[in-house]
Order: sequence, then structure tokens, then C-alpha cells
Amino acid sequence: MIEIVYELIRNGLLQPLVSMLVPAAIEVQALYMLEILVKILAILIPVLFVVAYITYVERKVIGFIQGRIGPNRVGVFGLSVWGLGQPIADALKVIFKEIIIPSGSNKFLFIIAPVLSFAPSLAAWAVIPFSDTLVLADINAGLLYILALTSLAVYGVIIAGWASNSKYAFLGAMRSAAQIVSYEIAMGFALAGVLIAAGSLNLGDIVMAQDGSIIHWFWLPLFPLYVVYFISGVAETNRAPFDVAEGESEIVAGFHVEYSGMAFSIFFMAEYANMIMIAVLTSLLFCGGWLSPFQGIPVLGEPSIIWLLMKISFFLFLFLWFRATFPRYRYDQIMRLGWKVFIPITMVWVVVVAVLVVAQVGPWFN
Repeated sequence: MIEIVYELIRNGLLQPLVSMLVPAAIEVQALYMLEILVKILAILIPVLFVVAYITYVERKVIGFIQGRIGPNRVGVFGLSVWGLGQPIADALKVIFKEIIIPSGSNKFLFIIAPVLSFAPSLAAWAVIPFSDTLVLADINAGLLYILALTSLAVYGVIIAGWASNSKYAFLGAMRSAAQIVSYEIAMGFALAGVLIAAGSLNLGDIVMAQDGSIIHWFWLPLFPLYVVYFISGVAETNRAPFDVAEGESEIVAGFHVEYSGMAFSIFFMAEYANMIMIAVLTSLLFCGGWLSPFQGIPVLGEPSIIWLLMKISFFLFLFLWFRATFPRYRYDQIMRLGWKVFIPITMVWVVVVAVLVVAQVGPWFN
């Protein structure tokens, strides 16, 4: 269906537009560049829309769990419609708020830090496959590309804390950076287990290596890595119960204490964009991506992007559930969990997975 829509856009809009505006000598190159731009927008616009409305869903879900109502006043064009206009109102409010830059700060780094946090989470979508054919860049080292880009976010945190010229911000940045780096190691070992199991760094090949019903997916043989990866993702995104960056009773608001207006909102958007990315990667690497859990059953067993979206929604719900349920960990508890529990578990299970692959244990590795 999506391919049909794209072909209609390409043949009915892009080709006539290029033929009319571009010299014939560079028509092919211009059409290619325009197609890439359309594909990028087709990914980024829905992602940004979801980033905006996951905040609404979060307030509704937490309100339901805690016996509250959540947003229900701000509507669209005078209609309340369950408060669906709340993210739009939040965006307008933030856009018109003043951005205050501390007088003693490094202004260039102060402004560039939010971009360094947000940009990698958007660039990572370039290699995300939504089906066996729907992918912007089907590169062989997709998993390595994801790992490299998501590791860059820590630089935005460190630079924000240092450039603010505030002891509170600097302390918050050091705490957050240490947490992110610690859990990045556990996530890296978990990804190494996936690489061994699938025998490929290509995300599409990793999904197809899980071809079969729900028991063929990697969540079962890689269960410890699956759990560690998702919990480490929660910690890496500074979400509750690992949100020491926002421990108001301890360090005000962490590394972004001096930020306001759109500069602050970009950090806020980066957090939610990273949440979505962790949910997507967990779905692809451990839960079969777009593959159906009912393979072999007519209609229900067909692979579809719908299955991928349902899995992503489930993992995003877990993010919201955790925030509504668990109290914040102490910093020493967070670091102990990362270094003394998660890293040893992943190191041991990577060896176990290697043994399972060499022994060709079915139904995953035969």
C-alpha cells in the first residue's frame, strides 16, 4: 500500500516537477535527490508527530494509572476532543518563550548542545527497516551505525553541563554522562549477542533471521540480553526510575537547569525521540520486527508494518508504566545495577549464545 502511494507521488508529482524546472542534463540526479528528500520527510514528519503526542499519551496513561483525568481541556478549533490539542498548545507556548543564555556561558556550545542530543536520534532512522522493502538506507552495518549514533547523545549532555557555567548543571551532566556510558556498555554486549545470533549487522537480515512464529524470535534464546537491553534503554534515556538528571530534590534540574524556551524543549524532544528509538530497536532485534507472531495462519500470519507498530506501542507503554509505578533509584543503586549486574549477565550470555549457535540449537540456529 505504501509503495503504491509512493509510486503515485513519484510519477504524478515529482517527475513532472523535475522535468519542468530542471535542465535535462541533470534531470536524473535531481529526481533522485528529490525522491530521497521525500522519503526522509515521510519518516521524520510522523516521528516528530509521535514525539509530540507521546507526551499527551503519557499524561493520559499516568493519569489513568494514578486515578486522575489527565489533559482534557485544550482542544482543536473550539472542540475539546479529549484534550488532543494539548501538545499543540505546549509547542506554541515553548516557541514564544524567551531563551535566556547565561552571561558567563560559552554561547556557541550552549546553543549547539541540544542539537547534539536531538540530531543523532533522528539520523538513526535512516537505517530502520519498516518492512523487507521499506527502508531509507539498507546498509550492511546498520547495527553498528545505530550504536555509533546513539552513543553521540552523551556529548550533548556533557557540553550542555559544561557550557552553562553552572555548578549544578555541571554536576548533573557528570552524573548523567556516567549513567549513560555505564548502560551503553551493557547495551553493546546485548547487541553483540544479537549479532552472533543473526550472523549479520544488517537490521533487515536480523529480522529475517527470526522468521517464524513467536517462539522463533530472539527474545527467547536471548531473554537475559532482551531484558537487559530494554532496561538499559530506559536508563540511557534518563527515564524514570533512572531519571537522576532530573532529581529536583538533589540537583535542581540536572544538566539542562540553565536552559529555557525552545532550547530546553529540544532536550525534552530528544528524550522522547530516544524512547521511540529504543522501542523500535527492541522490536526489531528481539521481537521479529514486522513479522507476525501467528505465522502460518491465513491473514493474521502475513508480515506487515502494522505488527511492527503494535510492538513499538507496547514497549512505549512500558516506558510510561515504569514512570507511573517505580520510585527513583539512588545514584549508587543505578551504578551498581549497571556495572555489577547487567554487564556480567550480558558477558556470560554472549558466550552462551555463541555456544548455542555453534551447536546449531533449534529452532533458532539450525
